[in-house]
Parts: sequence; C-alpha cells; structure tokens
Amino acid sequence: MTTYSARLSDISKEWILIDAEGVVLGRLATFVATRLRGKHKPIFTPHMDTGDNVIVVNAEKVVLTGRKREQKIYYRHTGYPGGIKSRTAAEILAGKHPERIVTKAIQRMLPSNKLSRKLMTNLRVYAGPEHPHEAQQPTQVKVGAQGPIGSGVA
Repeated sequence: MTTYSARLSDISKEWILIDAEGVVLGRLATFVATRLRGKHKPIFTPHMDTGDNVIVVNAEKVVLTGRKREQKIYYRHTGYPGGIKSRTAAEILAGKHPERIVTKAIQRMLPSNKLSRKLMTNLRVYAGPEHPHEAQQPTQVKVGAQGPIGSGVA
C-alpha cells in the first residue's frame, strides 16, 4: 500500500465565511487553522497547501473566557535594545486593528515554516461584518460558541 500524495490537479479550494461574533477565540482559531491546513479533507498532504480560503468577519466581537481580556499580554519588540512593548488583549480589541488578535491566534496554531506563511495568505480577517469577497460566493460555516467541544460545529 502506497502513501497518497496530492497533486496540484487534485486540489480544489473552497471559500468559507465564518462569523466570529460570540465565538470563543481558541475554538475559532483551531477550527480556522484546520480549514487553512486542509486537515478536514481526505486528500490532506502535509507538505502542500490543500486547505480552503477562509474569511472571518466580526473579529472585534470574539469572546475571551475568564479574565483573559485583561490578563493576556501580547509582546512585540521594536528591534532596539530594551525595546520590548506589551499590550493587553483589551487594549488591542479597543484599538485600531482588533482583527490582529484573531490573526495571531490562528498563526500560532499553524506550524512555523514556509508553508505556514503561504497558508496565512489564504486567510482574510475583518473587524466588522462587511467583506469585499462576495464575488467568490463563500459558504457560511457556523462555529460553536460556548459549551462542550464540538457543539455547534457544522
């Protein structure tokens, strides 16, 4: 028995639309990372981009459980000595680019390699409900909000 390896002609990409309003950040990120990677498809091949194109809307309305909104800290470095900066999740969600919380969570659930950087180009995250991808006719996918794992995932 030989191992299946997908060819470029075998890969078909779909466009899916996910509404992040009221969805827990971690559950959303794991669902989207799986879709981006293509692990939900039977033709999954680890070294190829077999995943779908994902559009996430209402990223500013994502839910962080517990006290993570105030206690979770995101660090960045300016590149200068002593240039480490930090912001809480609440500050980022209240700022100009609240979609960066969702983008960073999804990025950190993908492997750290060249393929991951290619997969991130298939992700579009928008803070509000509007998106410019109506021409691609994305299918709406519902992600479970709160409750047991797997509840509400369609």
